Amino acid sequence: MAGQTITRAQMTEAVYQEVGLSRNESAELVESVIAEISDALERGEMVKISSFGSFAVRQKGQRIGRNPKTGQEVPISPRRVLVFRASHALKHQINNGLNQRPASRGASRARVRAGAAKAAPA
Repeated sequence: MAGQTITRAQMTEAVYQEVGLSRNESAELVESVIAEISDALERGEMVKISSFGSFAVRQKGQRIGRNPKTGQEVPISPRRVLVFRASHALKHQINNGLNQRPASRGASRARVRAGAAKAAPA
């Protein structure tokens, strides 16, 4: 499973499969959620998603860093950084829950639907 990335298209497909909205409505929903999270973080607000984690923006001050190759001191300008803190529920799921669940709920439901479609008389 290492090295895989979930894309917006895959999230849209998951919403389509789980909720039953049209693909266009599912894409709009995913984009809307991502935009709302991004806008809130841009305004400096914290975003908490229950049983998932929280996103926050922190302000870092100016500091002096060193070029590792030359050892020369270089000023690092102040900046805002995004931080994510996983909830205990997510940490527990990652560490313990994956051994007890199928690899993908969406994939298993799709297999069930495909099997039901084959079994139905034409």
